[in-house]
Amino acid sequence: MKTATRAQMRALDARAISEAGIPGETLMERAGAGVARVVRRLTEHAGWAPRCLLVAGKGANGGDALVAARHLKATGYEVAVVSACEASAWTGDARIHLGKMTAAGIAVSERPAVEDWAGPFDDDFERMAPCVVVDGILGTGLEGAARGVSARAIERVNEAGRCRPVVAIDIPSGLDADTGMAAGPAVRADATVTMGYPKRGFLACAALDYVGTVDVVDIGIPAAYAEALPTGAEMISASDMADLISPLPRQAHKGSRGHTLIIAGSRGYAGAAGLAARAALRSGAGLVTVLTARSVAPIVAGLAPEAMVHCGAETEAGMLAKDAGRGWTRDVKDFNAVLIGPGLGVGADTLAWVERVLGRSATPAVLDADALSVCAGRLEMIRQARCPVTVTPHPGEMARLLGSTAQDVQADRVGTALSTARDLRCVTVLKGAGTVVCQPDGHPHVNMTGNPGMACGGSGDALAGLLAGLLAQGIGPFDAARLAVHAHGMAGDIAAWRRSQAGMTAADLVDAISCAWKVMRGR
Repeated sequence: MKTATRAQMRALDARAISEAGIPGETLMERAGAGVARVVRRLTEHAGWAPRCLLVAGKGANGGDALVAARHLKATGYEVAVVSACEASAWTGDARIHLGKMTAAGIAVSERPAVEDWAGPFDDDFERMAPCVVVDGILGTGLEGAARGVSARAIERVNEAGRCRPVVAIDIPSGLDADTGMAAGPAVRADATVTMGYPKRGFLACAALDYVGTVDVVDIGIPAAYAEALPTGAEMISASDMADLISPLPRQAHKGSRGHTLIIAGSRGYAGAAGLAARAALRSGAGLVTVLTARSVAPIVAGLAPEAMVHCGAETEAGMLAKDAGRGWTRDVKDFNAVLIGPGLGVGADTLAWVERVLGRSATPAVLDADALSVCAGRLEMIRQARCPVTVTPHPGEMARLLGSTAQDVQADRVGTALSTARDLRCVTVLKGAGTVVCQPDGHPHVNMTGNPGMACGGSGDALAGLLAGLLAQGIGPFDAARLAVHAHGMAGDIAAWRRSQAGMTAADLVDAISCAWKVMRGR
């Protein structure tokens, strides 16, 4: 999905009204309804009572908040609306929706002066706890720092956000839509529900601390209008991924849904193989086989009982030996996709297995973790691979692969991922906040699902397994990578809402993958 600057988004809205004949009132209705849908979904994931407090400014974002309040109340929510302006300040479409909201029995608590925001929201927040807080204070038109009443309202929302989730409408208030920078106070949202197209600034590293997970609401702007937007880094969106998720045919069977091979695990690292296998199973793959060191095979089988676990000879260090495949009746070419690396260990034996995977067949391969480490200084193995290759490094692994530093990688994540994809002639997934996915002959795609709770051991193993499972089902490497990182991040978000960011584990994330498919497919 292309991104838009504030000027481009303003022009798209104007064309939708003047050329497509969509009234501004209708655009606002669709925007607010979209916000309400996201709030309902997040509340359901968290298992909370249906309560929502909406903080509205006098602009279009405030109007969207009024619409959202009405939709939420209509579905049984207890709602409260606090305004950073007098009700008389709303004009045009927002004024129309104020009337509709008032007619629905929702009153506005007006706080138009700075001093009105000096104390806590005792009356509003305390009776609404726990609840979702919706930020509709400022929109994309802001240039410079938020000031006055808006600035104080932003600070109050952030104070409330310490113990309540915050959903921003279109853009976190106080953030610059073009640069992703905050010149003054800005809302730190857990999720941003943006309208039409993502804003250009969302993809900037500076914005990651503010926007959270991004949902894009289709408000009816004709798709043809986006052709005028310049091509550059794009945001991976659920709507773009939906076409890759096909309903299962009634006569589907395990043999028709792809067979994934995972070469992973060593003494002390059985969990990496188990998590990768569980995620591959959650991907929808019909069959998953794990080849691992003999001493850890029983543990892996216990972690993923649905997988077929085969043990191989191991080294003194407990790693899969290079001749572990001797006597095994299967070969890499017998599978639809192969993942190698999670918990495998670094050494000559792992290197031999990577050479075997890359040079023996045309089966799509995912190189992760230790498989990437043994490729450092041997990049020709990847460039000359017989099979389509996808690499999935975190910044430290990318730095080792390139002979650089993690700081250098983080300083230009998009540029590093793109140059690596072109140099190695493979799909590259640079993990981290705002995971970047690149292919050699395309432009970068950035993922905006996920949360800091995913920064835990095993999360990368789960992504690698999920990706390999999608490849096994016949999805192309680039599409499989984009779909995997988006679903992986969404599963992490669902797990965090169900549990907490601080308390979630990679196993919680894997368990939530099936729910992520349900959200993305609607079934």
